[in-house]
Amino acid sequence: MTLMILAGSAEARALGQMARQAGANVRALVSEPPRGSTPMPMPSTLLPFDDVDAVMAEMRGCDAVLDASHGFDAEMSWVGHEAARRLDLPFLSYVRPLWGLPDDLPWHSAPDVATAQAPIAPGARVFSATGWASLPEYAAFPGACLMLRQTHEHPRIPPFDFVELIFGDPPFTVASETMLFRDLRADTLICRNLGGQASRPKLDAAQALGMKVILIDRPAMPAGVDVVDDIDAALAWVLSR
Repeated sequence: MTLMILAGSAEARALGQMARQAGANVRALVSEPPRGSTPMPMPSTLLPFDDVDAVMAEMRGCDAVLDASHGFDAEMSWVGHEAARRLDLPFLSYVRPLWGLPDDLPWHSAPDVATAQAPIAPGARVFSATGWASLPEYAAFPGACLMLRQTHEHPRIPPFDFVELIFGDPPFTVASETMLFRDLRADTLICRNLGGQASRPKLDAAQALGMKVILIDRPAMPAGVDVVDDIDAALAWVLSR
């Protein structure tokens, strides 16, 4: 069988490798160039997910579509699901289990970046891992300094004077994140609720330092989509096609 993976998560690579080892012909669609030094383990096509017809053209000839996109790439999931629906292709989304909110810690959840700023104090030094595209939502930022993580060096100038860009190459560890937050004198962390272990060190570092944490809720999935949060279950679905 030929499997199309909507890729963007670390699990997409793992699932692609496992499906190939099981005998499937695997292809992938990505909405941005893959990060890191490890190449994609299957042929991949870079495609903007703003045209369902273009996505359908890439999916033709496939037997099933597995959505293992980035947890906050809602457009890929929605457009990919619609393309698969029009082609009458089986479609499954793999999503990581979300991080929980400890009852005994100053952790909060928010539906979006703009709402997440409500509990931020006027003098707060906030470390943000919400991405460059989120900057317009910080226009009314009430804190003193917003330190925005960037994983690729670039010369772009932030649109607001209160923004300081913090460059760093993953993977990050609890020790490195703890040292960074101490050096930056950060007292608040805003990040997307991605779930999983790869992005967890910043939360563990924030917890160790007693920082306030605000987690942005994951975007909603399309109605009617079958969803699993276990890699083995996703692979079993693929092999049952």
